[in-house]
Amino acid sequence: MKDFVLHQLRCFDAVIRTGSFQAAADTLNRTHPSVYSATKMLERQVGVALFDRSGYRVALTEAGRAFHSRVQGVLNESAALNTFAAQLAAEEETVLSLVIGDVSPIPDTLGLLKAFFERHPNTRLDLHFEALAGPLDRLLNGQADIIIHHVDRSDMRLEFIALHSVRIIPVVAPGFLDFAIDDKITPEKLRGFPQCIIRDTAIHLPAQDYYIVDGAHHWTVGDQMTKKEVILQGMGWGHLPDFLIRRELGNGRLLPITGRYFQGGVVEIAAVRLRKKSHGPVANRLWRHLKEARVADGSVGS
Repeated sequence: MKDFVLHQLRCFDAVIRTGSFQAAADTLNRTHPSVYSATKMLERQVGVALFDRSGYRVALTEAGRAFHSRVQGVLNESAALNTFAAQLAAEEETVLSLVIGDVSPIPDTLGLLKAFFERHPNTRLDLHFEALAGPLDRLLNGQADIIIHHVDRSDMRLEFIALHSVRIIPVVAPGFLDFAIDDKITPEKLRGFPQCIIRDTAIHLPAQDYYIVDGAHHWTVGDQMTKKEVILQGMGWGHLPDFLIRRELGNGRLLPITGRYFQGGVVEIAAVRLRKKSHGPVANRLWRHLKEARVADGSVGS
């Protein structure tokens, strides 16, 4: 059996979609005889009748319906391959690597990315989640085009678009402490209680520590959701981003212990990329998309 050619498959598909050989010929800008000949040749190669020609309109046989489902897959792959080749010729990226940091509001962040990648379906999103210095580590080592995280805004290697402000709150589960909660809790009073902290995922940069009580026993976890659950279960205390615990603070399942010594803080989440790197067309479009999204939301990017 000879290999099928795309012309035959396109003619076959067009006849089915338009309902006649003449309409298919018009759609493909071909002659009626050429379309008819291509489909007859296809039937001979397959070895079974694909069309039922007994009625007024061309219809598919049972074998024809089964064969057409496979043909559609081949034609879709062919179209995707053509688009991919055009992207390569235009030097457009086929993959963008992004990293979301551990205290970034994931629903809001993914919403921004979804709106962009729906308009760029031929550029694949390679998405990673990292903690503490992990996002910056990937960016500086060429493993990410853009990160969404909090970083030092005085770092002249980087440029930023402000996205979110996140408050970090120290919390405990009710009954975890054996003394009353007030705004004068000291690190010394908490030293005897396990503190839950996030494991830094950076490989090349020094590990970062935030809000660590020296001398305390530490539970180390890999992500904020696990950390939240450890604290909810009364296995430790720790600092969590406000967007993750609003419901639990509201219903009393978690209690804030903010005060003179445990003030928490506010971190600014930004889209970050290397300032002097040569960015591709799709990466630049994504950068503009993030800027425009923040302006539309009333925020000011930098």
